[in-house]
Amino acid sequence: MRAVIQRVTRASVTVDGNTTGSIQTGLLVLLGIEDADHAEDITWLSNKLVNLRVFADAEGIMNLSVKDVDGGILLVSQFTLFAATKKGNRPSYIRASKPDIAIPLYEQMIQQLGQDLGKPVATGIFGADMKVDLLNDGPVTIIIDTKNKE
Repeated sequence: MRAVIQRVTRASVTVDGNTTGSIQTGLLVLLGIEDADHAEDITWLSNKLVNLRVFADAEGIMNLSVKDVDGGILLVSQFTLFAATKKGNRPSYIRASKPDIAIPLYEQMIQQLGQDLGKPVATGIFGADMKVDLLNDGPVTIIIDTKNKE
């Protein structure tokens, strides 16, 4: 799994003019899934996301997690995170999982994040043409790949 995490003061996803998920202070997580991903990736990444210390404490130091600040998580599926651009100018998405593999993993990630965060996770709609609106706070943007554990 590959995730792009953005610390936000607000974020929302709209599909066909309808808001499907929104949060205030928290993390917007764009999630790419590949065929090699499995339950261990979900558990590891969910734990990392809810405990990632990227929010300021009383001294202004990034020392608090989204859980510590009672923030939200907006999870958005994004197959383009596995784009291969080495050859030519048209990206290849062959590494990204097809829906029959990706959807169950995405749904498991939603459940695991909700459990670890202690509240429901806001989402987009898998495979939909989504419009993501956000106000990146900092800006703070972090990329995590579960295969590299970084």
